Amino acid sequence: MKQLITSHEGIIYQAVSGFYYVWSKGESFVTKPRGNFRHLKTNPLVGDRVRFVMDQQDESQVGRIEEIFERENSLIRPAVANVDYALIVMSLVEPEFSYNLLDYFLVSVESHRIQPIIILSKYDLLVDQKGLDKAKSLVDEIRTIYENIGYEVFLFDQSDDKMQAIQAIFQEGIYVMTGQSGVGKSTLLNKLLPEADIKTNQISSHLNRGKHTTREVTLYRFGQGLLADTPGFSAIDFDHLEKEELAACFPEIHQAGAKCRFRSCIHKNEPNCHVKELVASGGITNSRYQNYLQILEKIENKKIYY
Repeated sequence: MKQLITSHEGIIYQAVSGFYYVWSKGESFVTKPRGNFRHLKTNPLVGDRVRFVMDQQDESQVGRIEEIFERENSLIRPAVANVDYALIVMSLVEPEFSYNLLDYFLVSVESHRIQPIIILSKYDLLVDQKGLDKAKSLVDEIRTIYENIGYEVFLFDQSDDKMQAIQAIFQEGIYVMTGQSGVGKSTLLNKLLPEADIKTNQISSHLNRGKHTTREVTLYRFGQGLLADTPGFSAIDFDHLEKEELAACFPEIHQAGAKCRFRSCIHKNEPNCHVKELVASGGITNSRYQNYLQILEKIENKKIYY
């Protein structure tokens, strides 16, 4: 006898007007969450790994999400769960590059246990404005600081070789993109996902919701990974972080902190602090340490940075 109700596991790759599209073993399924999720104050998110059932007798062919598996993390903007990597886009010019702002984004990403990847945009424009030697000098300086910490740093402009290098980044996992306004996030997304708008319109037509379709974010297959088609947060807050957790968001400070005299050292005023010793000797970049202290103060005062 043919089984009429089948159970599946998959990942939500799009949410449209209360419907959730799920990838499962190479197939796409349309689903809706079971009713008591609302009572549990739990809403599915794009990126959620879920268990759902399909009823072969249901002519609508809409499945029912029965279970949302435990999340590794979740973001608000974009509304995505289980993010593995974040492409932090920072412009080299217009707006000018800021070590302070980059460190703020890095901490925000690290605090969600997401691996950051740094993308430096508008390199061609920087060369036009500053000349090749000064452009290379700035990029080399940035790379020296952040690659020594362990971060990957890539350039982005209109050239094919730089696009190919970025395209080769994508491994298995979920990727989002973030950065302040005007740095070229949308330009990069359009180059990586030129088909995104077309597919969105096709789904809207399929659901017969036309211009009234509400769609927040979609994951598209890219390389071996999944890339969110919506740029992420441009405002940053650290309200969810405790001061004792901040050092873990600065890899070099976290590593050095293991040799501090006091286990509770927050690397500010304590004696025999190995972190401060390394800052004094140049082993930790002073700009990174000053940004650590600045964020620490904001956490202590529970201020929000925009």
